[in-house]
Amino acid sequence: MTVMKKVDFLCSDENHPVMAYLIKWKNQNLNNYEISIFKSSSDLKGGDFLFLISCNEIIRENITNLYKHSLVIHASDLPHGRGWSPLSWQILEGKEKIKLSLIEANQKVDTGRIWLQKDMIFSNDMIFEEINKTLFESEIFLINQALKNYRDIEPYEQDMKNGLKTYKKRNPEDSKLDINKDIESQFNLLRIADPNRYPAFFIIHGRKYKLKLEQYEDD
Repeated sequence: MTVMKKVDFLCSDENHPVMAYLIKWKNQNLNNYEISIFKSSSDLKGGDFLFLISCNEIIRENITNLYKHSLVIHASDLPHGRGWSPLSWQILEGKEKIKLSLIEANQKVDTGRIWLQKDMIFSNDMIFEEINKTLFESEIFLINQALKNYRDIEPYEQDMKNGLKTYKKRNPEDSKLDINKDIESQFNLLRIADPNRYPAFFIIHGRKYKLKLEQYEDD
C-alpha cells in the first residue's frame, strides 16, 4: 500500500486572496496527498512538506524540523529583494518582469537555499485581481514542480553579499494617495492596493475616502 505524502500549508490570514487558490489546489489533489491548511504554526504536527504561503510568522527550527522539507515562496530574485511585500514594492518601482523564488525556510528570513524560480510578467495596465492571478498561479506552479520533482532538485545557496535591497513591511498607511498628485503618478499604488484589506484611500476636508480600481469599458 502506498502511503500518501503529507503536505501542509501555513497561511497567516484566512482572508488573504491566496487562500481560495490553496483550497482549490487541496480539493484537486486529495487523491494524491494528505493535505491540511493552517493559520498558526502552533497547529502544525509535521509531515513531508510544509509550504509557507503569505505567512507572517517566523517559523522556528522546532517546527521546520518536523518536516522533511519546509519551503517558502518569495516574490523576488533572491537574494535581491528580501523582506516584506516584495511584489508590491517592485511594481511600485515600475518593474514588469519579476522573479518568484521557492526557497528553504531558514531562521534568518529569506536566506534559505533556492529550490526553484519562475519569471512573472506584470504589464503596466494590470490591476489588483489580475496581478494576484498571475502571482498565485505561479505559486501553484512552483508547488507542483517541487512536489513532482523534489528528488531531482538541487538546492543552491544564495549569494550572501552585502548591500542588497530589503523591503520594509507595508501597512495600511502605505495605501494613502496624495490629493496633490495626479492619477498617472499614483496609478501603480492604486493597482496594487487590496480593495478589501488595505484599500487605497485619500483624506480631504477632514474626511477619509477609499477608492477601488476597476477596469471600465464603454458599451
